Amino acid sequence: MKPEENRGRRNFIRGAAAVAIGGTVLAAARRRSPKLVWQIDPEKCTRCGRCATHCVLAPSAVKCVHSYSICGYCDLCGGFLRPDAKGRNTAAENQLCPTAAIKRTFIEDPYFQYKIDEALCIGCGICVEGCSVFGNGSMYLQVKHDLCVNCNECAIAHACPSDAFVRVVAKDDAYLLKSDQEKRIS
Repeated sequence: MKPEENRGRRNFIRGAAAVAIGGTVLAAARRRSPKLVWQIDPEKCTRCGRCATHCVLAPSAVKCVHSYSICGYCDLCGGFLRPDAKGRNTAAENQLCPTAAIKRTFIEDPYFQYKIDEALCIGCGICVEGCSVFGNGSMYLQVKHDLCVNCNECAIAHACPSDAFVRVVAKDDAYLLKSDQEKRIS
């Protein structure tokens, strides 16, 4: 065997060993580091509507959530009723949501409860904007982890003008609530 051939084989074996060791180290590092998932920081979200249009899923994995502890249960809800509504009822022409994803239920005079039907919600943020401008901000957008495919390069995060998309540690409660900001990673 020629010395050049022998050197080539040695270099090949060394390279293969380095790749194997590097792969083992990388796999161990992945086991130690926590799994991260995408989430929306409700304090940064500007309700631009890009969650509905830029998600790889149709409809979007982003859905409106409603914080009942913040809600005023108002008859005149800025997240439910159009600003120019002719009546304060559930008629389609009075509703702000383009898909009728918000269900209004009478509790007692003058209080109503508003529930989000996730199957109908497209994550457009129109109700969130209305609730923020004409209400108390109890409606906001969140990435639903049971729907999200957790893309490495999330199309919504890339298109988000306010950098509201952040990575959080994947747990059962990996949601950034308005009162729960200590879970933020980046």
